[in-house]
Amino acid sequence: MATSSFHLSFSSSLLFSPLPTTTGGAATRRLPRLAIFCCSSSTPTATPSSSTVTLPKKKHWKAGEYPGVTEIFIPRLSNSNNKRRTPIKNIKKKLDKKNNAKAWVNTVTEALSDAIDKKQWLLALQVFEMLKEQPFYQPKEGTYMKLLVLLGKSGQPEHARRLFDEMVEEELEPTSELYTALLAAYCRSNLIDEAFAVLEQMKALPLCQPDVYSFSILIKVCIDASRFELVESLYDQMAERLITPNTVTQNIVLKGYGKAGKYEQMERVLSGMLESTTCKPDVWTMNTILSVFGNKGQIEMMERWYEKFRNFGIEPETRTFNILIGAYGKKRMYDKMSSVMEYMRRLSFPWTTSTYNNVIEAFSDAGDAKHMEYTFDQMRAEGMKADTKTFCCLIRGYANAGLFHKVISSVKLAGKLEIPENTSFFNAVIYACAKAEDLMEMERVFKRMKDKSCQPDATTYSVMIDAYRKEGMNDKAYDLELENQMINADAVSESDRDVEADASLNVQ
Repeated sequence: MATSSFHLSFSSSLLFSPLPTTTGGAATRRLPRLAIFCCSSSTPTATPSSSTVTLPKKKHWKAGEYPGVTEIFIPRLSNSNNKRRTPIKNIKKKLDKKNNAKAWVNTVTEALSDAIDKKQWLLALQVFEMLKEQPFYQPKEGTYMKLLVLLGKSGQPEHARRLFDEMVEEELEPTSELYTALLAAYCRSNLIDEAFAVLEQMKALPLCQPDVYSFSILIKVCIDASRFELVESLYDQMAERLITPNTVTQNIVLKGYGKAGKYEQMERVLSGMLESTTCKPDVWTMNTILSVFGNKGQIEMMERWYEKFRNFGIEPETRTFNILIGAYGKKRMYDKMSSVMEYMRRLSFPWTTSTYNNVIEAFSDAGDAKHMEYTFDQMRAEGMKADTKTFCCLIRGYANAGLFHKVISSVKLAGKLEIPENTSFFNAVIYACAKAEDLMEMERVFKRMKDKSCQPDATTYSVMIDAYRKEGMNDKAYDLELENQMINADAVSESDRDVEADASLNVQ
């Protein structure tokens, strides 16, 4: 093991300072020219005319006080016929009396709305129970819809089901939209069987028939779970009901087929969209297809489809160009990457954080710290905010270049800028430690990762196991392999327990 120390301090006391700017002459002919376009504007300050009458502003009331009727107090002209009104005394006493007499209808409903807006599902349910106890309460579809959506997004499908049943008990007629919200709650928690059960309930009710949105939500969860046979079944059911998939639905399916490498099915769906009169492809379709081939490194196919979409009349957007830049960067096709960026400038498309991240990542993978730094300096000069991916690329890039002291500086700068530390961030630091052969620091980072409740993934264990084996520390490598296997086994058993619990609920 190398004796060089590679100690990282996450509690950063580093003062913010920009990275040194690389001179323009250092760039080679094949590398992108990242020019900064600075715009300055001066706004003249208006000088008030001597004839302007400045009126004294009325006091701005604090929160909880009675709001002023007018924002500017206009003094009355002195006139013997105009009598000044006597100011109201004991305003605070009158306001307290008014607040104490405030009806429950305002207090409880406002509290419920506030809890829903803040996504506090448990508090929202508690306040809703208080609301139902009030004499003025009337069940409303909109209230139940908001609560069902909130519970679904919060991963509480059981509570959503219970709330739905309570709604039916209150004799509020369910609608297709309410059933779809319940279906979506199950889908968000990947409870596919329960979601299909809701679909069957909808089909049995004449006034609650599923629509294209109901089927689209189910198709998405099946795509995410790689249950492609269910996707085909849902398409058949839609055809039987004369429901035409919309563009959003088809884009979801295209992305799923592309990720799974099912290119024939993907092209079949895409061809249907190109021939359709009601489900035309859009820029999201273009981005999906380009991203699929770009991530696979199939540049020629990506370019071919880009031209097809352009000929079809679909105009690219900033994200489209970012996909192209990322694909070219991974293949180190710097000429094309540069030309896309210059094309964006000419058409006044803004360079975003994602744009810079793609360029930084390209130089990071190549270990080109010089141009990586230059790009990061350009990013900060244009006021673009760096994110976690930015620093992951910087850390890995400096590690690939063997500049481990700059890895430490990047980690400290990330702490100074309060960059969120997720699993990818810790993986980048662990990778740098392994590159520096500083296994003690790698273990410290691994411990901190767990302390921060960042779950290690396959990349974490792979990098650490390889580092241990390289140094002949087979015992530690074996221990990590066992730990990884136990985590995977626990995840499977947890899934099995969920299935058993759901089955028992269905039996009951």
